[in-house]
Order: sequence, then C-alpha cells, then structure tokens
Amino acid sequence: MPSDDLTRDTIAAIATPAGRGGIGVVRISGPKVPSIAVAVLGRLPEPRLAAFGVFRDRNGDTVDEGLGLYFPAPHSYTGEPVLELQGHGGPMVMQALLAACLDAGARLAEPGEFTRRAFLEGKLDLAQAEAVADLIDAASREAARSALRSLSGEFSAAIATLQARLVELRALTEAMLDFPEEDVDSLHREDASLRLAEVRQALEEVLTKSRQGSLLRSGIHVVLAGRPNVGKSSLLNRLAGEERAIVTPIPGTTRDALREAIQIEGVPLVVVDTAGLRESRDELERLGMQRTQQELERADLVLAVFDASRGHDELRDLPPATARIDVYNKIDLATGFSAPSGALAVSAKTGEGLDALRRRILQDAGWSSSGEPVFLARERHLRALEQARSHLAAASGESRRWEFFAEELRLAHAALGSITGEFSADDLLGEIFARFCIGK
Repeated sequence: MPSDDLTRDTIAAIATPAGRGGIGVVRISGPKVPSIAVAVLGRLPEPRLAAFGVFRDRNGDTVDEGLGLYFPAPHSYTGEPVLELQGHGGPMVMQALLAACLDAGARLAEPGEFTRRAFLEGKLDLAQAEAVADLIDAASREAARSALRSLSGEFSAAIATLQARLVELRALTEAMLDFPEEDVDSLHREDASLRLAEVRQALEEVLTKSRQGSLLRSGIHVVLAGRPNVGKSSLLNRLAGEERAIVTPIPGTTRDALREAIQIEGVPLVVVDTAGLRESRDELERLGMQRTQQELERADLVLAVFDASRGHDELRDLPPATARIDVYNKIDLATGFSAPSGALAVSAKTGEGLDALRRRILQDAGWSSSGEPVFLARERHLRALEQARSHLAAASGESRRWEFFAEELRLAHAALGSITGEFSADDLLGEIFARFCIGK
C-alpha cells in the first residue's frame, strides 16, 4: 500500500559496483531529495531530463561534475522522489559524492532498501522484487530471461489467476454454507468438484514451470565420483571445454575437489571433480576422500565414473538417496564395449557419447527443454506452491463437509498470497531484502 509518511528517512547509496569505472551512480530516495539536489547539484533538475552540473560538498568545494536525473513521486523506481547523480566512477570520487549526500540530510541505505521501498509503495509485488535480485545474479542467459519475465509480472500474473479461481470457488462454497438445502447442495457439489479439479490442474502447471525455473536460478550441483584413474578429470575437462584439471596416468593425482561452472542448454551447472575412492595410507589422499564424501552429500546428481576397459567396480561409498548416472569412460580402449542398462558409455579422449551425457544430466536433474517459458522460482515459492497443492488435495476429500472444504481453500489461498507478499510477515521481508546488494 503506498505510504503518505513524510517523516520517512531519505536514503542514499552508490548504485554501481565497487571498483573503478568510467561512470558511477549515487542514488537518493525520499522526501529530502529536493533539498539534497539543491545542496549538492545547485538546483533540482527538471523531471526525467538529464542536467549537467558540478557536485559540491557541504563546504562548497567541488567533488566532481556530471549529470543529475530527478524522478518525482510516484513515477520513480521506489515510488518516492528519486535523484540519481552520475559522475566519474573512481572509488574515492563516489565515496566523496555519497558523503556530500549524507551531509545534506540522507542516511546510508541498507541492502535492498530501495527495492523494499518499491514493494512497500506498491510499485512491485514481492515476487517481482525478488526477480530484481535474481536478474542481477543470473548465471546464464536463460536465467536472465526468466528473471526478466518474473520482473515484468508473468509469474505474479499466473499466481493471481490461480487466486482468482480460488476466490470464485470460495464464493461458491460460502453459498453452500449459507443455503444448505439439499437441492442447492447437490447442484453445487458437482460444480465445486469440477472447479477444484481445474484449479489443481492449473496449479500443477505453474509448479512444473517453477521447478524448472529453480534449476536456472540455483544451478545443478554435479559431482564426479569413482576409483582413481578412471578419467574423472578428463571428463571434467571435456564438459568444461578446456583443460581445468590436471590429468596424469598416476593414480591419486586429484587430492582436493575441483569445481567448474559450465552451462548446458543455458542451464547452469557446477561440476565437481573429486579425489578417487580407494583405501590409502597417504594422509593427503585420505583428506581428499573425506572432501569427496562431503561433496557427495551435497550433490544434486552424481556421475559414478568407471573404466570401461576394466569393467564394473562397485562403489559402496555413494549416498543411496542421491540421483546417480553410471558412466563408463575410456570406451576408445574397450572395443565392442556395451554399457549396462541405464548406464552411458563415453570417451573423454575422443568426445564420443558426451552429447548423450549432457542430455542425460539435464534429464535426471529434472530439466525439460520444452521451449516453454519458465518461472525463476525461489525455494520459498516452491514451498508455498506445494503447500497450496496439499491444501487443495485435502479439500478434494472434504466434499461432504463444506466447513472443512472452505477452510482448506482459505489456507491454499493464503499460501499463494505469500508468494506475492499479500500475506508476508515483516521478518520474512527483512530476510529477503537483506540479501540484496547495497544501492538496489
């Protein structure tokens, strides 16, 4: 809900990344923007027109020169009066310009405070606000596109559609509670069941797209595991497209986990090469295998690598609950080799079978390259959608007890509302925006 609180602090922060650059931006938002503009720039610029000027500190000394852009409320990012001062991007210059703004009446902004104010002023809902951070942190082009779709409101619109259907169903349910005559009850029961089935189906579609998008946001943690000298490092180099890991014929070369960020069809992955699993008295090698176990426990997907020229050597140290692909490497040394059912045969040396391995990694991680747009959902979004699904499933079993049916619909509606911030506690907002960068 937009705020009329004129006593709210005016905040300021450097909005460009730390370090040297050709241009740096200091952003100011709040009721004192006009007076700060006069103090630092000498005047308040015309709305949305770049004005060149000299930036001065409280003593009147020149700090820098550049452009000032003024965005009056409510037509600004935060919904408040906003001023952006664009100067030269040296760290000392930016700090001096920020100090001049603080001396003129602003205070230093907290992480994510500009976007939090945009949410509180009704410029963005909570899902869109989170998409701002996701767009900044996107690790691939597909992730950036999905974040932009969420920022433009596609995800929120899908949630709003689900909520609208639930409102209609809840209204129908209230009618049954108010007029419990048998003919009305019988007439509405079939309609309610049909509507509920349609809402559950629509929710499943949103949840599927959200799960897909969560892979784009968080990436897939893939761990290479196997005995020494089966070609794990060579496989990592092939997947990465460059020589990242040291490859030698000496067993036990890899002593520590080596991780490499790659992309497959726009999906970000972190592939981890680990120490070979075997009995060893070498202290460094044993420490490396302890690291391997730690990586395996955190893995989304394990590639259990075997040497095709030696046959299958069972790995007993892999966590049973983790998704796993058995990969037989070095098929260039094993003429006529045929992989067991469900396993893949590859050659890190020649590249044979690598395309099939890439496709299988995405498939087993839950990615479907359908070409349809997905929602860059966060873990809390997925939990809320799953809670709503659970409540709707419970509602389907309460078609004879309308009070319970109505309560499950209400809980499902509240779960969906938490995604866009309709029912969000202050501590949740603090946790979300604290993870933003300062200046955003």
